[in-house]
Amino acid sequence: MSALDRIRNAPKQTKVRWVIVYCTDILLLFPVFGYYMFLLLWWGGPPRPLIVAGAVLLLVFNVLSVRPFRIAVRGGRRPTATLVITGVIAAVLVLMFVQVWVVATWLGLLAAFVRKRTAVAASIGSMLAAGLWALWFAGAATVPSLLLLQFLFTVTSVGGVWANLALWRLTEDAYDGQETMARLAVSEERLRFARDLHNLLGQSLTDVAVRTEHAEGTLRTDPEAAAAEMFEVRDLSRRSLREVRTVVQNYRAVDLDEVLASVRAVLEAADVRCVVRADTGALTPESRTLLATVVREGATNVLKHSKAERCTITIEDGVLEMSNDGVSGPAGEHAPNGLAGLADRVRAAGGTLRAEPAQDGRYLLRAAVPA
Repeated sequence: MSALDRIRNAPKQTKVRWVIVYCTDILLLFPVFGYYMFLLLWWGGPPRPLIVAGAVLLLVFNVLSVRPFRIAVRGGRRPTATLVITGVIAAVLVLMFVQVWVVATWLGLLAAFVRKRTAVAASIGSMLAAGLWALWFAGAATVPSLLLLQFLFTVTSVGGVWANLALWRLTEDAYDGQETMARLAVSEERLRFARDLHNLLGQSLTDVAVRTEHAEGTLRTDPEAAAAEMFEVRDLSRRSLREVRTVVQNYRAVDLDEVLASVRAVLEAADVRCVVRADTGALTPESRTLLATVVREGATNVLKHSKAERCTITIEDGVLEMSNDGVSGPAGEHAPNGLAGLADRVRAAGGTLRAEPAQDGRYLLRAAVPA
C-alpha cells in the first residue's frame, strides 16, 4: 500500500491526530528564525566556529522538540531527559545569541506535561529574566521590544499547545463515546431480555406453584379434582414453555441495521475505517438475523485477529461481503474458528459462507442467504 493510499484510508481519528500534531509542529518552529540570525552573524560577529556550534545546537533543539507533544498525545510519560536537554540548549542559545524564541518554544514543550499554573509561572519568569538580561547587557531602550517579542512568542507556543491538547482530548472523548454507546446498546438489549423473562416466568411459575399446592391439598379428599388440577398445571407449563421460546426467538431476531451501525462505531473507535453499503430492505427477517450474526462475528475477528486499517461491508441481494486489509497468508491459515459453527447455521438456512484471503490482498468474508 502506497503512502497516499495509507493516508486516504486512515481512520478519521488518526487523521485528526495527524492534523493536530502537525499544526503543533508549525507552532514549535519559531526557532527556525534563528538560522537567519546565524546567517547574519556569519558575515560579521562572533567567530565562525562558534556560529557553527550554535547552528548545530539549534538543529538538535529542532529535532528534539517534535517528540514531546507526540508523546503527550499518546498519553505517554513525561520525557524528562528530552525536556532537560532542550532546556539547556535553549538557555545556551539565549545567553550567547539572544534567540528568545527558543525559550518560548521550550515553554510550549513543557506546557504539555505540567500544570497550567506551573507553565504560567515559568512563562512569567522567562519574561522577567529576558527583561533583566536586556536591561543589563543592552540598555533600558531594548527592554520593551524584547519583552513584547518574548510575550507574543510565549503566548503563541504555550497557548497553541494547550489548545491542541484540549482538541485532541475532545476527539478521544467523542470516539470513546461512540464505543460506549455500542456497549450500552448491547447492555440495554440484555436487560430487556432479562426483564421479559422475569415478567413471563415469574407469573407462570407462581401459577404453577399455586395450582400444584391446591392439587396437593385436594389429593386425599378428591383425587379426580387433584388430577384435573395437575392436567391444568401440565397445560400451563407447556404454554409457558412456548412463551419462553417465543421470547428467545424474538431476542435472537436482532436488527441488521442496528448491528451495522454498532459495528461501524466500534471499528471506527478502534482506528479501523469502516465503509458500509447495505441494501437490506428486501431481506426476510430470518435472513436479516443471520446476516447480523455474521457481521458481528466478522467484526469480532477484525478486532481480534487482524491489524486492519480499513474494513468494507456491503450487502446486496442477500449477499454479504465483509473485507479488511489487515490479514494475509494462505487460505485457511487465518480462518477464525468462530466462523465454523456459523457456517453450519448459514448452510442450514440454504446459504453459503466462506472466509479466505482475496486476490487483491484483502481478507474476504462472504455470506449468501436467501433474499
